[in-house]
Amino acid sequence: MVKRDYYEILGISKTASQEEIKSAYKKLAKKYHPDVSKDIDATEKFKEISEAYAVLSDSTKKSQYDQFGHDAFDQRYSQEDIFRGFDFDIFSDIFGSNNFESVFDMFFGREGSRSYRNRGSDLRYDIEITLKEAASGIKKSIAFFKEGKCEDCNGTGSSDGKSEKCQKCSGKGSITHTTRTPFGYFQQATLCNSCHGTGDQIKNKCKKCNGSGITKKERHLTVTIPSGVDTGHQLKLHGEGSHIKNGEAGDLYLVIHVLEDPLFERRGNDIYYRLPISFSQAALGDKVKVPSLDKEIILTIPSSTQSGTLFRLKQRGVKDIMTNRFGDQYVEVIVVTPTKISKELKDLLQQISEISKVEPKIDSKSLFGKIKDVFL
Repeated sequence: MVKRDYYEILGISKTASQEEIKSAYKKLAKKYHPDVSKDIDATEKFKEISEAYAVLSDSTKKSQYDQFGHDAFDQRYSQEDIFRGFDFDIFSDIFGSNNFESVFDMFFGREGSRSYRNRGSDLRYDIEITLKEAASGIKKSIAFFKEGKCEDCNGTGSSDGKSEKCQKCSGKGSITHTTRTPFGYFQQATLCNSCHGTGDQIKNKCKKCNGSGITKKERHLTVTIPSGVDTGHQLKLHGEGSHIKNGEAGDLYLVIHVLEDPLFERRGNDIYYRLPISFSQAALGDKVKVPSLDKEIILTIPSSTQSGTLFRLKQRGVKDIMTNRFGDQYVEVIVVTPTKISKELKDLLQQISEISKVEPKIDSKSLFGKIKDVFL
């Protein structure tokens, strides 16, 4: 099944502001929420508009979607990734209740919704690489601090490994309140303030972590950056984010920044190189060495080449990260005018000027040969 465009789903343009995106979602959420809508497809429509809002209301996800669309986006994000960071407070504006419990249940099921919330926070690591590293792919060592399981208590927070079920929430970790509104009954789940969402209580706290089960530690990783990445690409490292007590670790997102190259300009998967040549090379033609991303290439400059001419070197660009097809390298010829002219060169140029006016039949090769000797 082909997914509809997120902007089309919300009925907005690609230039819509965050306020316009939010306003459009509020209107549609009120219309299609399954608890208030009589539409037989209300649940599916509500899922669709909620997914669109989850992406477009997040600047990072929106940028990824605008750049790659559904195909690339779906490969980078799971359903849980899409809804991570979702602004559930928006339901207070719409219905007078957060109601996030029912939304999570709708997408992930009750067990899925609980496990999703009981996970550590995601982390972001920005890394800089060169254009050649982006083109070829590379392994990089990184180091960062994260919240990890306490080694003394193995993340339990208890010095003796024992805990008791929280009496206030009966071990659920949350307390559910039912609210009646003009639109019907809605549930609002809040973290238990007694056990702070863990569902248990500890009598003998671990001294190292003070019962939290979590300590800050430095993490060292070797990450593989695939060939073809560009600035803005994100690599997801599952489970390398922060831990949370009695829960799962979040994820680490590696954000790529490709540095400007002194020789090449990247445009998509194509690269551009400016080649300076002399007047005689442009007039008579020549064979010159041109750098590429991995080796030097011999480029033939035909005679009478004009400044600004582009030469295409097929498949000498960057490999597309999705299709594995290579871009091209374009060489732009720039004819350099000498800043200092000797008397001999000035006389030769004067002869050329005279020749171009009267166009006599002369041995032009001999004359251009002299010019070539002066320039080269």
